[in-house]
Amino acid sequence: MAPDPNSASGSGTRDETSAKLPAKDPKKKEDKKDEDLSEEDLALKQQLELYVERVQDPDPGLQKVALESMRQEIRTSTSSMTSVPKPLKFLRPHYGTLKAYYETMADSDLKKYLADILSVLALTMSAEGERESLKYRLLGSEGDIGSWGHEYVRNLAGEIAQEYAKRQSDEGPIDDLMELVQEIVAFHMKHNAEPEAVDLLMEVEDLDLLIEHVDATNFKRTCLYLTSAAKYLPGPDDMLVLDIAYMIYLKFEEFPNALQIALFLDNLQYVKQIFTSCDDLLRKKQFCYILARHGIMLELDDEMVPDDDDRYALQDIVNNVKLSEGYLTLARDIEVMEPKSPEDIYKAHLLDGRASAGASVDSARQNLAATFVNAFVNAGFGQDKLMTVLSDASSGGSSGNWLFKNKEHGKMSAAASLGMILLWDVDAGLAQIDKYFHSSDNHVIAGALLGVGIVNCGIRNDCDPALALLSDYVSREDPSIRIGAIMGLGIAYAGTQNEQVCDQLRHKLTTILNDAKAPLDVIAFTAISLGLIYVGSCNEEVAQAIIFALMDRSESELGEPLTRLIPLGLGLLYLGKQESVEATAEVSKTFNEKIRKYCDMTLLSCAYAGTGNVLKVQNLLGHCSQHLEKGETHQGPAVLGIAMVAMAEELGLEMAIRSLEHLLQYGEQNIRRAVPLALGLLCISNPKVNVMDTLSRLSHDTDSEVAMAAVISLGLIGAGTNNARIAGMLRNLSSYYYKDANLLFCVRIAQGLVHLGKGLLTLNPYHSDRFLLSPTALAGIVTTLFACLDMKAIIVGKYHYVLYFLVLAMQPRMLMTVDEDLKPLSIPVRVGQAVDVVGQAGRPKTITGFQTHSTPVLLAAGDRAELATEKYIPLSPILEGFVILKENPDYREDH
Repeated sequence: MAPDPNSASGSGTRDETSAKLPAKDPKKKEDKKDEDLSEEDLALKQQLELYVERVQDPDPGLQKVALESMRQEIRTSTSSMTSVPKPLKFLRPHYGTLKAYYETMADSDLKKYLADILSVLALTMSAEGERESLKYRLLGSEGDIGSWGHEYVRNLAGEIAQEYAKRQSDEGPIDDLMELVQEIVAFHMKHNAEPEAVDLLMEVEDLDLLIEHVDATNFKRTCLYLTSAAKYLPGPDDMLVLDIAYMIYLKFEEFPNALQIALFLDNLQYVKQIFTSCDDLLRKKQFCYILARHGIMLELDDEMVPDDDDRYALQDIVNNVKLSEGYLTLARDIEVMEPKSPEDIYKAHLLDGRASAGASVDSARQNLAATFVNAFVNAGFGQDKLMTVLSDASSGGSSGNWLFKNKEHGKMSAAASLGMILLWDVDAGLAQIDKYFHSSDNHVIAGALLGVGIVNCGIRNDCDPALALLSDYVSREDPSIRIGAIMGLGIAYAGTQNEQVCDQLRHKLTTILNDAKAPLDVIAFTAISLGLIYVGSCNEEVAQAIIFALMDRSESELGEPLTRLIPLGLGLLYLGKQESVEATAEVSKTFNEKIRKYCDMTLLSCAYAGTGNVLKVQNLLGHCSQHLEKGETHQGPAVLGIAMVAMAEELGLEMAIRSLEHLLQYGEQNIRRAVPLALGLLCISNPKVNVMDTLSRLSHDTDSEVAMAAVISLGLIGAGTNNARIAGMLRNLSSYYYKDANLLFCVRIAQGLVHLGKGLLTLNPYHSDRFLLSPTALAGIVTTLFACLDMKAIIVGKYHYVLYFLVLAMQPRMLMTVDEDLKPLSIPVRVGQAVDVVGQAGRPKTITGFQTHSTPVLLAAGDRAELATEKYIPLSPILEGFVILKENPDYREDH
């Protein structure tokens, strides 16, 4: 923590200068001073000098009176904050005399009285590092410290921190200090200085004291400071601080906040404890919405929800069954239900003639791009103009027509795009995809399998349709069918905690990894799918299976771009789990040197993703600064790793953007190819102008790989924002690259991303005021970015369907308010730019520049909403996603 500006260090420098003053010929100085003083000041000065003499009087009665008066003078004058109080100023020259006299006194109450006064004088007089104020405080009487004023208490707190550190290293006793800490904390908590109380307790490593000092008036501000400070603390302190915040929230029954901390700590015990401690069914429904948004598929048991019917209803919310319905309600409210065709997005008529003329070149590639654009733009709407067109008898089903305008592996993406269009709507989705299962073309079947996985993404169903449909196809002959089924399972069950499903899947998929005859691409996708299903679980068995699969690869296979997805599957198992990765990282040092470093970087980046750990960022930057010969590939993941670790908080994010700028200037080609992707991850769905300009510059780079990565990243930073500036850039790029099929393909993909879900979706893995990071969402984005490290072989090659991994991160960026029966309820809310109010005095406004809309509303990156009416009380402190409102019993309509 930054040192308190007014505590020990600040006062020390001030004191040294003051201590030097009397040294220069004191006589002249004194005369000059006396002339400047007003009469009352002069009288006060003489009065105080008299007291100083009286204190040294042998008669204890006189001493007592003098000390009392001196004490009175000092206490009454500490009112002004700006200047040194007068009595302290006039007593400065006598500090030494009083100190010397104190040493000669016998122990008595008077001696303690004098110690109190010396302690206050030391505030302006003692030399740096002496800690005299604290010394005399501990020798003085046990009075109320607050009566000497705030500045005195803050100075003491600073000195206690130094003294504590010293005693810890000398292993001295600290009981007397701790009593004083108790007093200071109580004083701070009473006077709205919660951050200072927390800082002091962190210094003396005793945050548990906080729990008994918080009360209903200040617990929210205290916890806000604790949770914000946690991002900047080294481990394990950060977890400890969050634990304390969790306890405080539980104590005051602020369950939704406690739940968010439990999710941040990834502690399912805590989540259960919250469900069992709360007995209000409505609030439990709100918890379920929060869990569903975070992507944690929790099985509710009878302890958490005793009543069976209630439990089924709540489990439905956790399983995200209502997501599609809510999303479509939002779409109808904003009036964007009309399906859009790729041409509506390209807006070719706005360009000059040559680009539209070039559109006939390489039409299969163009159609494939249109397939993706169509899927991204109409994601979740259930209807579009290419795939779901109602067939009339004459044309014999025109959706089939579009499908066959794609070649070979293109058909796989085309069939899967149907899953994207029917996203989250399991029943309708499976019914529409079913017809493709009877196709004679393996690519179409593969696409249908992948489509089934996409429809079920983030939605759990008790009868597990995805598992039932896909598991038979996993061990077929044809590699593309196998990949479709494996990828579909990975997307459908990403992040699932359900034991029996996981066991079945693990058994099926690990046998493929151990199969020596399985083709490389099947093995790569199997590793990724296992990584997604077990994301962040640190599962030993899966890790073992992936490690063996890596060791079995031959020299030639290790050079293949797809092999690099296998270490990523391993990394996803440890996503955000920090030290837990170390054992596996040791094993990875024994791999073939072709992939050893690559694996090392990937594991490090994944394990510390979203932690903001500064040391790891430095470590990764160190790897990026080396200039290596051509064949090295490990710098790509290192660059992405910087973005993955630093994306945790705003400050680190800005610094990472600056560091990446430097890498662009002096990095080798393989680093430059990864930088745009890292920038895309840092600002995903949050188009910052400076990043937009950098990517725009890189999209004209001479190296086509850099240009492709930059174009895709432009799509990522604008994903789902409909950002007009990015859309304009991409249109211009489409005419600039009209002859280059690969780059044009990337431009089209980016155009589709910018208009993701017609602007209703976001890819941002962070939610709940940027506090929680959804592991499955991050896993989906990272997988796509790792695939983009080799654009030519994967994205522009025949594995373009990796782009569908982005579906894991797609979420409606909405605020949907519902009533107690979970029916949509339209009420006015204010939406504005969020303001950070940590540690500010009073009740500052949390949003600025707001507009009032009626729900459902869209929230852009960095926006926050608050209710504009007192009629309802929201059950969640953070208005995002689904929020249940209950009527305010105290509300009176004004007539």
